[in-house]
Amino acid sequence: MEKEIGKIGVFTSGGDAPGMNAAIRAVVRSAIYYKKEVYGIMRGYEGMIEGDIVRLGARSVSNIIQRGGTILKTARCQEFRTVEGRKRAYESLRKIGIDALVAIGGNGTFTGLHKFYEEHGIPSICIPGTIDNDLPGTDFSIGYDTATNTAVEAIDKIRDTALSHNRVFFIEVMGRHSGYIAVNSGVAGGAVAIILPEETTTFDELFAALEAGEKTNKKSNLVVIAEGSKIGGAYELARKVKERSSYFDIKVTILGHLQRGGSPTYFDRVLASKMGVAAVEGLLQGKRDAMVGIKGNKIVYNDFKTIIDVPSNEIDAESLRIAKILSI
Repeated sequence: MEKEIGKIGVFTSGGDAPGMNAAIRAVVRSAIYYKKEVYGIMRGYEGMIEGDIVRLGARSVSNIIQRGGTILKTARCQEFRTVEGRKRAYESLRKIGIDALVAIGGNGTFTGLHKFYEEHGIPSICIPGTIDNDLPGTDFSIGYDTATNTAVEAIDKIRDTALSHNRVFFIEVMGRHSGYIAVNSGVAGGAVAIILPEETTTFDELFAALEAGEKTNKKSNLVVIAEGSKIGGAYELARKVKERSSYFDIKVTILGHLQRGGSPTYFDRVLASKMGVAAVEGLLQGKRDAMVGIKGNKIVYNDFKTIIDVPSNEIDAESLRIAKILSI
């Protein structure tokens, strides 16, 4: 018979995302609500290996729901990729008596925890926290809504100056493998073209869209590009357009890590809160080696083996169709 869970460790790992603090708060308070001790593991797997672990109480997570980043810090840890590193991490947890884990992060975080569970059997549940929204098994990940709203706000401000000077702006947003931020901020910001890692748009097609705007006297053109674009980043595409035509006054803006920061939106705060509670309740109900998700506005639990080799969330074809219709 499996031992009853008494002490839960929570940590964040990989890239930070707005709403992670709200998830930490939910895990801590729901664990205490169910009469369990809860510990914060600092700097992800690095802190787990080094034993940088602190006891948390309900007041430890006061006034953090509105803060971006993560109070537990985050790091990428090469040592945890080794059998020896994972054994050291297990020994650190055993010293304190931590017998369950909640991880908040992305695919790399989950893969590491899955391996850890296979080797040491500590019950674990993952919460999807990544601005890329590229994890299978959930409609939304924590941080995506905030990052997209940040991108839209920046695009709106760039449009003001584009209109004032009759300019073309190439705006690069985050998304090395996923175009979710690009497609939705592009639609919301009225982009003439959206370049995604998942799409096969050619440079000739992009240039044709800009020329079409010129012929219809379009006063400003915004091109939104995901950083993982297969035909080049914002600077490269801007250079190619300049080489082909002297008509366009071209500027480039890279939004970069601006999208990771800032106060999370209400949506991300609520999503993180729901997932944090679900992670603790899932552990207490016997869920193991799983990821919390939200599908059709309902909490679901995904067995990790069912999502580990599944392609990332696909861009909604309808969003792409709408973007093309509205870009004329």
